[in-house]
Amino acid sequence: GQYTLYVSDTGNHRVVAWMKGAREGIVVAGGNGEGGDLAQLSHPRGIWVDGSGNVYVANEQNHRVMRWEKGARQGTVIAGGNGD
Repeated sequence: GQYTLYVSDTGNHRVVAWMKGAREGIVVAGGNGEGGDLAQLSHPRGIWVDGSGNVYVANEQNHRVMRWEKGARQGTVIAGGNGD
């Protein structure tokens, strides 16, 4: 089967998916520099991927949890995001 490994690339402010046998990962959340825009992350930590391929990210420095729908260029804040 085809397997995917999701990596919370904290220092590069993105989440990257690696397909089995891939030589390069695919950015599935963030990847637009550090920041608080809906297209950005700031030190992402925990991640979870649902059965539809949506990525949920605990975005530490922005104090929020975001959902990035499969293929989306930006995420949606689903919890937090109102400061510390």
